[in-house]
Amino acid sequence: MFSRSRFNPKPGVLDFWNEFRKPNPYRWPIMLASMLPIGLIILWASGERVFASPERPEITYITTFSADQTDEEIIARNEEFQAEKDELAARRAEVLARKKEVYRTLGRATGIDVDAMEEDIATREAQEQAAASSPAQAAEPNEQ
Repeated sequence: MFSRSRFNPKPGVLDFWNEFRKPNPYRWPIMLASMLPIGLIILWASGERVFASPERPEITYITTFSADQTDEEIIARNEEFQAEKDELAARRAEVLARKKEVYRTLGRATGIDVDAMEEDIATREAQEQAAASSPAQAAEPNEQ
Protein backbone atom coordinates (compact mmCIF):
# COMPACT_ATOMS: atom_id res chain seq x y z
CA MET A 1 0.00 0.00 0.00
CA PHE A 2 2.62 2.56 1.11
CA SER A 3 6.11 2.34 -0.21
CA ARG A 4 8.95 2.51 2.25
CA SER A 5 10.88 4.98 0.10
CA ARG A 6 8.08 7.53 0.41
CA PHE A 7 8.76 8.00 4.16
CA ASN A 8 12.55 7.76 4.02
CA PRO A 9 14.21 11.07 5.13
CA LYS A 10 17.64 10.21 3.72
CA PRO A 11 17.11 11.64 0.19
CA GLY A 12 15.72 14.88 1.65
CA VAL A 13 18.69 15.33 3.99
CA LEU A 14 21.14 14.62 1.16
CA ASP A 15 19.36 17.12 -1.09
CA PHE A 16 19.51 19.77 1.65
CA TRP A 17 23.23 19.15 2.22
CA ASN A 18 23.91 19.31 -1.51
CA GLU A 19 22.21 22.71 -1.81
CA PHE A 20 23.71 24.06 1.40
CA ARG A 21 27.29 23.26 0.33
CA LYS A 22 27.00 25.41 -2.79
CA PRO A 23 28.70 28.79 -2.39
CA ASN A 24 25.75 31.15 -1.92
CA PRO A 25 26.11 34.49 -0.11
CA TYR A 26 22.56 34.17 1.34
CA ARG A 27 22.82 30.66 2.77
CA TRP A 28 23.74 31.74 6.35
CA PRO A 29 21.15 34.55 6.56
CA ILE A 30 18.48 32.19 5.20
CA MET A 31 19.53 29.51 7.69
CA LEU A 32 19.36 31.98 10.59
CA ALA A 33 16.02 33.37 9.40
CA SER A 34 14.55 29.87 9.20
CA MET A 35 15.86 29.00 12.69
CA LEU A 36 14.61 32.26 14.25
CA PRO A 37 10.93 31.22 14.81
CA ILE A 38 11.92 27.97 16.52
CA GLY A 39 14.55 29.81 18.58
CA LEU A 40 11.98 32.39 19.69
CA ILE A 41 9.51 29.67 20.68
CA ILE A 42 12.19 27.87 22.71
CA LEU A 43 13.25 31.15 24.33
CA TRP A 44 9.65 31.97 25.23
CA ALA A 45 9.00 28.49 26.64
CA SER A 46 12.18 28.48 28.70
CA GLY A 47 11.28 31.84 30.28
CA GLU A 48 7.86 30.64 31.41
CA ARG A 49 7.47 30.52 35.16
CA VAL A 50 5.81 27.58 36.79
CA PHE A 51 4.92 27.97 40.41
CA ALA A 52 4.88 24.97 42.69
CA SER A 53 1.85 24.37 44.83
CA PRO A 54 2.16 25.82 48.32
CA GLU A 55 3.29 23.64 51.18
CA ARG A 56 0.63 22.06 53.33
CA PRO A 57 0.06 24.19 56.41
CA GLU A 58 0.89 22.84 59.79
CA ILE A 59 -2.28 22.47 61.83
CA THR A 60 -2.15 23.56 65.43
CA TYR A 61 -5.17 22.46 67.36
CA ILE A 62 -6.45 24.70 70.09
CA THR A 63 -6.51 22.77 73.30
CA THR A 64 -8.71 24.49 75.83
CA PHE A 65 -9.36 21.36 77.81
CA SER A 66 -6.67 19.32 79.44
CA ALA A 67 -6.29 15.80 78.17
CA ASP A 68 -6.81 14.26 81.60
CA GLN A 69 -10.14 16.01 82.24
CA THR A 70 -12.96 13.70 83.31
CA ASP A 71 -16.43 13.58 81.76
CA GLU A 72 -17.95 14.98 84.97
CA GLU A 73 -15.67 18.04 84.80
CA ILE A 74 -16.62 18.61 81.17
CA ILE A 75 -20.33 18.31 81.98
CA ALA A 76 -19.98 20.74 84.93
CA ARG A 77 -18.18 23.26 82.74
CA ASN A 78 -20.84 22.94 80.00
CA GLU A 79 -23.56 23.51 82.61
CA GLU A 80 -21.78 26.68 83.77
CA PHE A 81 -21.61 27.93 80.20
CA GLN A 82 -25.28 27.10 79.63
CA ALA A 83 -26.29 28.97 82.81
CA GLU A 84 -24.26 31.95 81.67
CA LYS A 85 -25.91 31.81 78.24
CA ASP A 86 -29.39 31.59 79.78
CA GLU A 87 -28.67 34.57 82.04
CA LEU A 88 -27.50 36.61 79.06
CA ALA A 89 -30.62 35.68 77.07
CA ALA A 90 -32.82 36.67 80.03
CA ARG A 91 -31.08 40.05 80.26
CA ARG A 92 -31.54 40.62 76.53
CA ALA A 93 -35.22 39.74 76.79
CA GLU A 94 -35.59 42.15 79.73
CA VAL A 95 -33.92 44.96 77.77
CA LEU A 96 -36.16 44.25 74.78
CA ALA A 97 -39.26 44.32 76.99
CA ARG A 98 -38.18 47.68 78.47
CA LYS A 99 -37.60 49.08 74.96
CA LYS A 100 -41.06 47.96 73.87
CA GLU A 101 -42.63 49.57 76.94
CA VAL A 102 -40.80 52.84 76.27
CA TYR A 103 -42.03 52.82 72.66
CA ARG A 104 -45.60 52.03 73.81
CA THR A 105 -45.49 54.99 76.20
CA LEU A 106 -44.09 57.24 73.48
CA GLY A 107 -46.76 56.06 71.02
CA ARG A 108 -49.60 56.66 73.44
CA ALA A 109 -48.20 60.11 74.28
CA THR A 110 -48.19 61.05 70.59
CA GLY A 111 -51.69 59.70 69.94
CA ILE A 112 -50.83 56.47 68.10
CA ASP A 113 -53.03 53.42 68.59
CA VAL A 114 -50.33 51.13 69.95
CA ASP A 115 -52.65 48.21 70.73
CA ALA A 116 -53.85 48.01 67.11
CA MET A 117 -50.26 48.13 65.89
CA GLU A 118 -49.27 45.28 68.23
CA GLU A 119 -52.21 43.19 66.98
CA ASP A 120 -51.17 43.79 63.36
CA ILE A 121 -47.58 42.82 64.17
CA ALA A 122 -48.71 39.67 66.00
CA THR A 123 -50.96 38.72 63.05
CA ARG A 124 -48.12 39.23 60.54
CA GLU A 125 -45.68 37.23 62.66
CA ALA A 126 -48.22 34.39 62.96
CA GLN A 127 -48.71 34.39 59.18
CA GLU A 128 -44.96 34.35 58.57
CA GLN A 129 -44.49 31.47 61.01
CA ALA A 130 -47.35 29.55 59.35
CA ALA A 131 -45.86 30.18 55.89
CA ALA A 132 -42.41 29.14 57.08
CA SER A 133 -43.64 25.96 58.75
CA SER A 134 -46.08 24.83 56.04
CA PRO A 135 -43.43 24.13 53.31
CA ALA A 136 -41.36 22.28 55.89
CA GLN A 137 -44.36 20.16 56.84
CA ALA A 138 -45.18 19.49 53.20
CA ALA A 139 -41.61 18.38 52.55
CA GLU A 140 -41.65 15.89 55.44
CA PRO A 141 -42.93 12.44 54.46
CA ASN A 142 -45.93 11.16 56.36
CA GLU A 143 -44.92 8.32 58.64
CA GLN A 144 -47.49 5.62 59.17
